[in-house]
Amino acid sequence: MARDASDDDSTRPKDDSLPTGDPGTAVVAFWDGGHRRLPLIDVETIDVGRAEECTLRIDHPSVSRHHLRLHVVDPMSVEDLGSFNGSRLNGIALPPHEPQPLGVGDVVEVGSAILIVQPGARAAARPRTELRGAPADVGRRATEQLDRLLELVAKNRINVILVGETGAGKEVAAETIHARSARSDQSFVSINCAAVPEALLEAELFGFERGAFTGADRGKPGLLEAAHGGTFLLDEIGELPLATQAKLLRVIERRDVQRLGSLKPQHIDVRFIAATHRDLAALVDQGRFRSDLLHRLNGITIAVPPLRERTFQIRELATEFAAAAAADLGEPAPQLSTQVIEALETYAWPGNIRELKNAIERAVLLREGGPLGVEHLQLGVTSSPPPAATVLGRNALRRDYAQFERERILAALEQSGGNQTECAKLLGISRRTLMNRLDALDLPRPRKRPR
Repeated sequence: MARDASDDDSTRPKDDSLPTGDPGTAVVAFWDGGHRRLPLIDVETIDVGRAEECTLRIDHPSVSRHHLRLHVVDPMSVEDLGSFNGSRLNGIALPPHEPQPLGVGDVVEVGSAILIVQPGARAAARPRTELRGAPADVGRRATEQLDRLLELVAKNRINVILVGETGAGKEVAAETIHARSARSDQSFVSINCAAVPEALLEAELFGFERGAFTGADRGKPGLLEAAHGGTFLLDEIGELPLATQAKLLRVIERRDVQRLGSLKPQHIDVRFIAATHRDLAALVDQGRFRSDLLHRLNGITIAVPPLRERTFQIRELATEFAAAAAADLGEPAPQLSTQVIEALETYAWPGNIRELKNAIERAVLLREGGPLGVEHLQLGVTSSPPPAATVLGRNALRRDYAQFERERILAALEQSGGNQTECAKLLGISRRTLMNRLDALDLPRPRKRPR
């Protein structure tokens, strides 16, 4: 079936076209027992099958000798070559010998194997502003495609990079991959590379032996060891220091980890997932990210769409967040009116799901047990400000809490003799959080007093 002009602009997002200027563009294949990534450089067609002469050879009994052909031109197309087990495009069976339009990110099933034409890291990280305000069916299609891709990727141990805006749900996507994988009964461990101070990062990742540094009075396994047999998420991988990147690369290549101060490496079996809102290819160009680490991690790149492209999910998410927030206050779940849902669905959500959750929790609190109205959302899409009494009450509450927090910190500092680490332990928070709260409350940072 030939593709006519009417198929293009009205039914497909513009970023389905092949990003020929991005050298990272590739076709990724994975199946039980293996995976392969084939860059799309100077090729017009790719034959897929078990035969030795196939450009992309997949040695799996469900795949025919000459199973499928990819026509790598713009626009791309995919053609089943009369295979025994057939081929499917986004879950729909392909008719034999009739090329069908293929977009970047579409899922092609070749027997039991999976093919995806993947944009390079640069294209995958590019903001998709052209889809803002897209019809609900476009967002639903993208979300269904993402869910299907997560399901398929979960069955293989291929490394994954999740890209998307902050708060879009990359960590949830990583947890979904783990939960649907054969490793689901093992640990899911994550670290936010931007949240841990550089001086502590390697100790957290690799662990340390007793005496490895001042204060190491006993050994401690690292998070990589804790993830043995399971999945390890490197959140905000773009913030990882270069020195740590080199050590992580060794772990991924050799599948072993060496604690700080140890001479003996320890084998680990870990599936790696990385997440970032940054353009990793651009960071490579700037010398801030290692290209070899990017290649090792980038078995496949999966883009998580922002919330503004998934407006059909907002009602369900908002209802869930409202019920949970009300339960925390010991109140019944509030009903969300048509006006509230409309306001939520027309807002751009630059902070994505995280911002939605915060907005709903704030609205549940500000309604003070009454109906939840648009004025409680504070989204900047309504001209109705909160009542003055509500603002005054909220400010008084903040002042009271700040005074309570100040007195509690001062008491803990007094009890610990000004020792910041001991003070943080008494308060049940990290030392870094203590420093942030001291600055926020305009309290001087103490020095340890001799006892």
